[in-house]
Amino acid sequence: MVDKKFIVAAISVIVALGAVGPSMAQMFQHAEAHGVQAQLQSRFVRIDGETWSKQSVHTGDTLTVSGKFVSLVNRDLRGWYTVYGDSPNAGNRWEIMARDPPGNVITIPANGVVPYKLTIMALEPAVYHMHTQLNIASIGPGLGPGQTVVVTGDPIVKPIPYVNVAYQSIVIAVGYAVTFATRPWQVI
Repeated sequence: MVDKKFIVAAISVIVALGAVGPSMAQMFQHAEAHGVQAQLQSRFVRIDGETWSKQSVHTGDTLTVSGKFVSLVNRDLRGWYTVYGDSPNAGNRWEIMARDPPGNVITIPANGVVPYKLTIMALEPAVYHMHTQLNIASIGPGLGPGQTVVVTGDPIVKPIPYVNVAYQSIVIAVGYAVTFATRPWQVI
């Protein structure tokens, strides 16, 4: 049987911690953060010198992020780069205005360095934590260190390109038709 003195001591400690705990919590500053994937940068490509031209913009204004992709492997890598914006709203809306090097897909030579510059336009107001995002083929995405960017102003609404939606729908429908016509036993 448990000693009554032990039970009284344990209850006293719990009550004391309950009374002191909230005041102790006020002594520490509140901090928030989010995880940043570090595996890609440390194992395959490191994003060095990520620099943002502005910390605050108005919708319709542009800002530029630049830096270097540094290969850490002995083979050429192919990938594409963009920006990732983490914000409390679901919009995260940015439009890419210019890329250097140009094009959607770039090659990072074995043990090489590729300087980059990406110009983007803010479309929706919010407080964003922005990162350069590098997506390497067969490996996956990685993020640069990041910067907080505040966007103010009215949202900019871009028209939906219905011609592109119709074209993609036709391509998908043709793909389904070919699949159903050539492999009917797998559909059922």
